[in-house]
Parts: sequence; C-alpha cells; structure tokens
Amino acid sequence: MQVHYAEGKGEEARAALHAFLDALPGRPGFLGAELLLSPAQPELTLVASRWADEVPPVPLPDGVRAWVFQVQANR
Repeated sequence: MQVHYAEGKGEEARAALHAFLDALPGRPGFLGAELLLSPAQPELTLVASRWADEVPPVPLPDGVRAWVFQVQANR
C-alpha cells in the first residue's frame, strides 16, 4: 500500500484540495482519503490518500506539494 500526501497553504489551496479530494475515488487502486486541518497550523491543508498499489498520476492544484510514501508496517 502507498500513502499520498498533498499539502497547500491558504484558503485558495483549501478549496482546491477539497476538489482534489472529490476527484480521487474514481482512480484505480483508491482505498480512501481525508482532508486534514490542524488548529496548530490553521493556514495548512493536507489531503492524505491511501492506494492499493502505486499511486496513479494525479494532477495537483497550483501551489500544492505532494509526496508518496510506501507503508512499511501497520497495526
């Protein structure tokens, strides 16, 4: 399994990441995702998505950074 994190700052990025989240379920291998906000960092928005295999190419909104991690262990 792989986990994809997409991160943006500001209200515009928050709206763009919400639309990004809505577009993920139709992609192959999609297992689920969350839109995350932190009271400690109110300007930051994060989408964490889980994928059965490799993350397919996903178009990122402008100004959004992303990383892919391979799950090494889970409980």
